[in-house]
Amino acid sequence: MAQTYGHFVDGTSVAGTSDRFGDVYNPSIGEVEKTVSLATVDEVNAAIESAAKAFPAWSATNPQRRARVMFKFKELIEANRDELARLISEEHGKVIADAHGDIQRGLEVIEVACGIPHMQKGEYTDGAGPEIDVYSMRQPLGVCAGITPFNFPAMIPMWMFGMAIATGNTFVLKPSEKDPAVPLRLAELFMEAGAPEGVLNVVNGDKVAVDAILDHPAVEAVSFVGSSDIAHYVYSRGTANGKRVQAMGGAKNHGIILPDADMDQVVQDLLGAAYGSAGERCMALPVAVPVGQSTADTLIEKLIPEIEKLKVGVSTDPDAHYGPLISEAHRAKVQEYVQMGVDEGAKLVVDGRDFSLQGYEKGFFMGPCLFDHVTEDMKTYKEEIFGPVLQVVRAETFEEAVALPTKHQYGNGVAIFTSNGRFARQFAHKVQVGMVGINVPIPVPVSYHSFGGWKRSAFGDANQYGMEGVRFYTKVKTITQRWPEGQTEDSAFIIPTMQ
Repeated sequence: MAQTYGHFVDGTSVAGTSDRFGDVYNPSIGEVEKTVSLATVDEVNAAIESAAKAFPAWSATNPQRRARVMFKFKELIEANRDELARLISEEHGKVIADAHGDIQRGLEVIEVACGIPHMQKGEYTDGAGPEIDVYSMRQPLGVCAGITPFNFPAMIPMWMFGMAIATGNTFVLKPSEKDPAVPLRLAELFMEAGAPEGVLNVVNGDKVAVDAILDHPAVEAVSFVGSSDIAHYVYSRGTANGKRVQAMGGAKNHGIILPDADMDQVVQDLLGAAYGSAGERCMALPVAVPVGQSTADTLIEKLIPEIEKLKVGVSTDPDAHYGPLISEAHRAKVQEYVQMGVDEGAKLVVDGRDFSLQGYEKGFFMGPCLFDHVTEDMKTYKEEIFGPVLQVVRAETFEEAVALPTKHQYGNGVAIFTSNGRFARQFAHKVQVGMVGINVPIPVPVSYHSFGGWKRSAFGDANQYGMEGVRFYTKVKTITQRWPEGQTEDSAFIIPTMQ
């Protein structure tokens, strides 16, 4: 009988009470191995109430003690890393090495959260006026919530609850119902690290759970990562209900290749960035923009044999470059995009749609695809495909190449490949995209900076993690004080000044 996941509320695992369930597949074999209970509104409310009950004591806990919980949690993640990677691979399909990367990038944010006593310090001015001092403090908001996608079941939850809880908030996490094992395990480890009951709760569910979070008056802030349409929905509904919302959406990241780039290195960078994790990354690099026809011809010539060497395999195969897609429905959607590209007139140079892995024919595998002569008016260029598909859009000039990502509806990440510092600097300043890589194909910022795109890649005005995360999960209170010696002053009827 398949295992059924419930929720994690008030410090313990609880069975779901609804009569609705979601299937949890092993994408490598294409079979349902587990199910997950989809929460009712009452179950979501119970998790929020648990977090609200835990907030007063946790927010009053001094930052050193909160940091100690983070340090212990970090140690437990490291001790259980192999188990977590296995669970990710089983339910998501990404290869074990990539699953370890998923865990590591989340863990790095936890490491930064260990420094919360310093990051959450306020400011102080002695003698701002006659015997008047002014100081500020950053205080937690209350109950915060995170709604996370399937493609990074460890990293993105830790991005969110790491900073939120370290700053003194309590948290309700609604992870993807497609791969719920790791978020639940993270909650168990967080309790083991010494967190009080109710500080971190996990509810599994679908739109019913999302709406319950967005509508609950006790939830002060919501962080979301997913598709742009849903991000806009979450942002609109959450802010309409008076909440702070940061909602990260989709992407169509470009890689600009100048004629002076190291083409062999570019090819290797594109292989990993376009096809790693089967392209199911919002920071994947699915569009290559070679500048000049000679650059484009050389790129295609070098790419084809390297793509043909890629090994697609089960998630536990240590030699596989990438594994299956998350579901049969998503694979069908990606295949439809490939056919759409053919119908639109792009040249399909490498076609991986008919790939089948011997012995795993039911798995959700798809071979790598490569398009050449893609144009900016094509729907397949305008939309996010989220699969192992690389599109080449040829540009005649540097200015034309820069204009492509600048005009695109998405503005998450972009990269330029060149040995010319002047062009690289000019590109970094001009391009209208939130995260820029210079000879770095996947420019995800390190954990002590912050992650965030522009345009339809992000809704809200705060980025993920780093000091941006501290600002998002706290509110500033400013105190102006004086201690008079007892004399009475005349009433003042003008706004106070510090003259």
